[in-house]
Amino acid sequence: MEPHLLDPARHSWPSSIPLTYTTFSYKLLKETKPTLNSPSLFVRAGKRSSESSPKGLQRQPKKDLSRILRREAAISGIERKANSKKYDTLWPKPVLEALDEAIRENRYESALKIFGLLRKQHWYEPRCQTYTKLLMMLGKCKQPEQASLLFEVMLSEGLQPTLDVYTALVSAYGHSGQLDKAFCTIEDMKSVSDCRPDVYTYSILIKCCTKLGRFDLIERIFSEMSYLGIECSTVTYNTIIDGYGKAEMFELMESSLTAMIGSGTCLPDIFTLNSFIWAYGNSGQIEKMEKWYDEFQLMGIRPDIKTFNILIRSYGKACNYDKMVSVMEFMKKRFYSPTVVTFNIVIEMFGRVGNIEKMEEFFLKMKHQGVKPNSITYCSLVSAYSKAGYLKKVDSILRQIENSNVILDTPFFNCVLSAYGQAGDVKRMGELFLDMKERKCKPDNITFATMIQAYNAQGMTEAAQNLEVNMITTEDKSGTKLIGC
Repeated sequence: MEPHLLDPARHSWPSSIPLTYTTFSYKLLKETKPTLNSPSLFVRAGKRSSESSPKGLQRQPKKDLSRILRREAAISGIERKANSKKYDTLWPKPVLEALDEAIRENRYESALKIFGLLRKQHWYEPRCQTYTKLLMMLGKCKQPEQASLLFEVMLSEGLQPTLDVYTALVSAYGHSGQLDKAFCTIEDMKSVSDCRPDVYTYSILIKCCTKLGRFDLIERIFSEMSYLGIECSTVTYNTIIDGYGKAEMFELMESSLTAMIGSGTCLPDIFTLNSFIWAYGNSGQIEKMEKWYDEFQLMGIRPDIKTFNILIRSYGKACNYDKMVSVMEFMKKRFYSPTVVTFNIVIEMFGRVGNIEKMEEFFLKMKHQGVKPNSITYCSLVSAYSKAGYLKKVDSILRQIENSNVILDTPFFNCVLSAYGQAGDVKRMGELFLDMKERKCKPDNITFATMIQAYNAQGMTEAAQNLEVNMITTEDKSGTKLIGC
């Protein structure tokens, strides 16, 4: 019988790299011309063609807007129809676009419902590529049970799994913390001639191990790769270096870089540079961070905007605000445009130490330079104002947001609820809680804990108890497994 996804009424769910490193001199790399081209920066003045008619320039945006609105309406319609069982003669384009959008935004519940709708269409043909995308998404959303059942559905449709499908399944298990199943999947791959694991499969497995802190498994993975004749790629080395850096295993991180250079086939790149300076900067080792920044410059690796963002954050965490601002000035001289991430870091750092004047200065600069603030920006501003006791400025931020199209999220509402909770304004908290639901932001444990604490502080024990019941109900609903097609 064919397995079904997303139909709760019909189904219940089934249950250190110990490499021998050779001594390698960095001078060799410095003396060798790097194969990576250093990025050049060009400032180009865009010219409007004298032949372009003003009418054409005015009409085109209207056409584009109309097309976008029609597409969004079609996608929205498909998502509504996904909950019904009677639609089986829909046009392919809106269904496929709705599925792609749900996958891209990691909305796995919607994606699986739309996929169920897709399978009912008379024009539907099963494709491994679709299953690969869905499995990768389920891995990011940490839904291993759904991934397992989806794989069964694929087999029931007569599809033979490809290398990409198996790799996506390994990713789904690994990112969900089920490393045993990930290793078992790799064993299954070895028995299929066209699906033997490659360097990309093992790189994903290594990434999962480092994220879970299972560095003891790295040796096993390297032994398997060596036995199968699979050599590490630049991505593999960068994954290991990044994992060791985030775990503050600096000696192994540097040894991995030595092995990378010593391999002769994999040279460090911008990702290696960013992993190194993030590791040392995040741990407060500013001198080492600066030393390695210079080392990579000598290797011919030039920084990118992410590099500068890491430097700014590291200096901010170390309370070295002069150097933080000097990085911004350096970026300006080298024609690197600050992004929303850059400004968010600076605003957060000044806000943390209560330097409201500087924080507001950079917020104004952000807007003057045409960089649109996002939910994270406003969250940092609210936190700083709340900490400084400027509740009226929190009100001002909320008014600004009402007149904008900023997409708000649960962390933002949690931040604002905390601000009003500390001020004892439980009435405003209740209004924001309703606004949160209207904007389809799901309350989480932090939301309920913040409100319960505020109600208890005001002696409103009955309201606090009601919220606790609400929280338990919400948790039960979020734990319900979805099944579909």
